[in-house]
Amino acid sequence: MAAGEVFVIDRVVTRPGRAREFVDTYLAGYAPGARERGMTLCNVLVSPPIWHESESNTVTVTWSLPSARAWWEMTWQGRPDPELGAWWDSVAELIVERDRSAAAAHDDVEGLCDV
Repeated sequence: MAAGEVFVIDRVVTRPGRAREFVDTYLAGYAPGARERGMTLCNVLVSPPIWHESESNTVTVTWSLPSARAWWEMTWQGRPDPELGAWWDSVAELIVERDRSAAAAHDDVEGLCDV
């Protein structure tokens, strides 16, 4: 499989006043398992850059994996794991919406297409 770093981006809109709690819970409860699945934490961004008490924040967490193969291996480990779904269910009261996407540097896309 082709080389090229793959990024996994979690975007979470938190309930008003719950962003700090979500970030702390994510880093303590989700991140250790993600690392075990081969993911490397790149950054955790909070937008706007203030802990709003009366408005939502958007938390964007970026992870990296060294290759498309590593991304597939992480995916194959995570999808059947009932603990992941249970963890997301346990933090549902902190979240308005969430989504996940995967991306790569534009220079790597051509090679990643050659699988």
